[in-house]
Amino acid sequence: MTATIIHRAAFLGLLATAFATVARGDEPPTFRVGVAECDVTPDKPTPMWGYGARHDKLSEGVLDRLRAKAVVIQAGEAKLAIVGMDLGRGPTPAMMDRIRSLVSARKIDTVLICGSHTHHGPVLELTDRPGYGQGKFDDAVAYAKKLPDLLAGAILDADQKLEPAQIRIAGRDLAFNRNRHTKREPKPVDPRLTVIRFDRPDGAPLAVLVHFSAHPVMTPGAVLSFSADYPGALRNTVEQELKVPCLFIQGSAGNLSPNPQAADRGPAAFGRSLGLQAVELVKSLNGAPPVRPTLGVAVDRFDFPTRVNLKSAVNLLLYGRAFFPELVRNILEEYGDGMKTETTTVLLGDQLGVVALPGEPFCQHALRLRERADLPHALVFGYCNGHFLYFPTIEAAAEGGYGADATMSPIALGAGERMIDRALVDLFRLRGKFPGEQPKPVP
Repeated sequence: MTATIIHRAAFLGLLATAFATVARGDEPPTFRVGVAECDVTPDKPTPMWGYGARHDKLSEGVLDRLRAKAVVIQAGEAKLAIVGMDLGRGPTPAMMDRIRSLVSARKIDTVLICGSHTHHGPVLELTDRPGYGQGKFDDAVAYAKKLPDLLAGAILDADQKLEPAQIRIAGRDLAFNRNRHTKREPKPVDPRLTVIRFDRPDGAPLAVLVHFSAHPVMTPGAVLSFSADYPGALRNTVEQELKVPCLFIQGSAGNLSPNPQAADRGPAAFGRSLGLQAVELVKSLNGAPPVRPTLGVAVDRFDFPTRVNLKSAVNLLLYGRAFFPELVRNILEEYGDGMKTETTTVLLGDQLGVVALPGEPFCQHALRLRERADLPHALVFGYCNGHFLYFPTIEAAAEGGYGADATMSPIALGAGERMIDRALVDLFRLRGKFPGEQPKPVP
């Protein structure tokens, strides 16, 4: 395992500048924020992501357009880009490399690209090689090649729109999700709905980020049309009510599903109800104190072994039958030599910690992060910068069941706990909470 701390000096330096500025009575420092979006709907039929039973059936239309919303946050010289997109997973490693290369000239050092986990988006993994997508799924391969440029373009567009802004955060617990995995009582859930409001200096909202945890699987799997599912309806509701762009970021939804009431059956109704809750929460922030404009980031890399032999010809055959061979060849090639995960931890001011994980974390990881982080708000961004399938807890893996057994969670036992523990160290370190520790050099 290796860990790299970046922007810590910028974080602490900006913090010192903020105190000095207040002491002098000058205009205090502020965040700069820009927002943009792009359409990521395939223009031709492709295999669909999310349900193995579909195998390689091609999409048959569009229920609603798939979109990616980008926000760039600058504090001092440090820049963070967050993208929420209507896709099932985070980008592949090759896509992330391409995106980072395209935005690096604008000094955007940290990029978090999160899938909503809709099960009505396109497959992203197919590549331009015989047996891996070429010849049979050329339209899907072409889409996968184009997607990084679309996402990077939205980030660069947001960066061009940077303007002074304040950040305010609020959260509340709602009974809008349920644990779909465990048979043990009480069943853990993460009921927290969190909103991050980006405001212009006059207090007018510039954009809103909504964070919640529940699988977007309310559109029937037999429907072969692209759809954002309930996050799209949620986002549309917030935008209609507040007249500003809205990003949706999925949380620790590995073992959580929506919990609709009788009047909220279906993705449109459920998304609207959740969106109205978010609007109410956003409005509650009028006059609330803003987040101190500092930004700290840590990136950690792990090399986890797998619980099953993903190079086995038998497993290749079995997974290929469950999904389809071209998809499985690409995925097992990525995982076959171990699961090389990257996690990113972000600290905004002294109010918000974010841990971005490249897979499907069970909700207990988010609950424990919030209990231990000693911050007003601590969030897990799931499905971010990659996808290494499920991250169950050790207890869930011992219980077994879908998402916790080795077939759908091949990553080493305890991997989720190790990633969260490392992120907690980062969050405390970024706040200088380890007396006598020498600061790590900034690359």
